[in-house]
Amino acid sequence: MQIAENMAVSIHYTLTNDDNEIIDSSIDSEPLVYLHGNGNIISGLEEALHGKAAGEKFTVRIAAEHAYGEFMEEAVQVISRDMFEGVDEIEVGMQFQADVSSGPGVITVTHIEGDDITIDGNHPLAGVPLTFAVEIVEVRPATPEEISHGHIHGHGCDHH
Repeated sequence: MQIAENMAVSIHYTLTNDDNEIIDSSIDSEPLVYLHGNGNIISGLEEALHGKAAGEKFTVRIAAEHAYGEFMEEAVQVISRDMFEGVDEIEVGMQFQADVSSGPGVITVTHIEGDDITIDGNHPLAGVPLTFAVEIVEVRPATPEEISHGHIHGHGCDHH
């Protein structure tokens, strides 16, 4: 059975950067299960998987614009410490939910100088080309309920 829109796909993957450093991997844990054609994974990986079948293994390098996007300088801002109401301790690396130009998103504190806090609204992997080593574990038709919800139900899903 080939991977196509509205198929439930299970994959094992190892994600590396151009320095061959492992960023993430599903090896030694449960495979990643997603609903194909619904934007549940980055577009470049979804495109590379399309038409493949269970049992296939391949490696694909995905350009930043088809992964987490290009790094946008305008997403980096310096704001005042008093913008963090109710947060007593602010440290570099902390992440917060915030409204960014594209809607709800995550900002990361990247620098602190006195009351000036530098925040970055880019995804941590923005601007980074990614290489995925993939093994397709299973391909099955998604259920009508999974299709209507836009994601796969299974282990760890808390609604039906």
